[in-house]
Amino acid sequence: MKKTTLFRIGFLILLIAAIAFAAQYRAALNTETLSTTLESFGIWGPIVFIVLFALATIAFLPGLVFALAGGLMFGPFMGTAYNLTGATIGAVLAFMAARYLASDWVREKAGPRLNRIVQGVEDEGWRFVAFTRLVPLFPFNFLNFALGLTRISLLHYSGATIICMVPGTLAFSYLGHAGGEAATGNETAIRNGLIALGLLAMIVFLPRLVKKIRAAKFNLVTKDLKRRLDEGEEILVIDVRDETDYAGAGHIPGAKNIPLPVFEMRTDELKNWRQRPLAVVCTTNKKSSRAAEILRGLGFGQVLLVDDGMTGWSSNGFVTE
Repeated sequence: MKKTTLFRIGFLILLIAAIAFAAQYRAALNTETLSTTLESFGIWGPIVFIVLFALATIAFLPGLVFALAGGLMFGPFMGTAYNLTGATIGAVLAFMAARYLASDWVREKAGPRLNRIVQGVEDEGWRFVAFTRLVPLFPFNFLNFALGLTRISLLHYSGATIICMVPGTLAFSYLGHAGGEAATGNETAIRNGLIALGLLAMIVFLPRLVKKIRAAKFNLVTKDLKRRLDEGEEILVIDVRDETDYAGAGHIPGAKNIPLPVFEMRTDELKNWRQRPLAVVCTTNKKSSRAAEILRGLGFGQVLLVDDGMTGWSSNGFVTE
């Protein structure tokens, strides 16, 4: 029997086990039940916890319950280690199952969302995975399967997953630990609770910070835009001001006018520029920031935001039409 056949049979058995686990424990899954179950295994508790977390990840069970239980049972640091191990193993198994065993099923369930994920990986590679792991607002279980249908390597996927899940995992482990201490009246509960809240606050603001960092590398001022256009670089300038300002106040030569109120309805006009540089401009950068955000969300890979807008273009004395 070929190794690939054995591999698929093994995966199938694992998926059946995950489904059986989900069917039995989904309704009763909570931190108290999980903690009681783990205590009954004694020294084998951590290993059982890791296995259950991995199975839960494949079976679309809520990982938050396991993350909190890990902190409650094993403390914030060992809990983080066990949580990371279980979640990463489950993520890798789901990734490989989608790639080698259940690709058609994943495509059917993912629908149009899959195209955006595939495009994200095509544009940014492992950095796309890193971003989704740093921000625990993305559907973790779904992404594990969907990313298996992209061209990212298993090594890059696994590395980005385990490293970039550390902040969120540590926060939820600390929260579970603090909740356990509060229940027992431990005097350190307040301190640990504040640490947990601080870590959670960091996670709340992390998406905004990461988003700004990712977007900043595509920002430029009008002097840079003018230089690149003069050098013959093919850049499509999109002016998102209304038609009156575009025609009356002047615009960058060759700029295409798509006013912001109708911008989302007209993005199909830019489909040939999905992987080519687009410079978005308005009077300052308020409207253009919104337009750039829309384009990036649709998978456009080289969206340049003109920071100083037409105000900067005019103040520099550059020619307008």
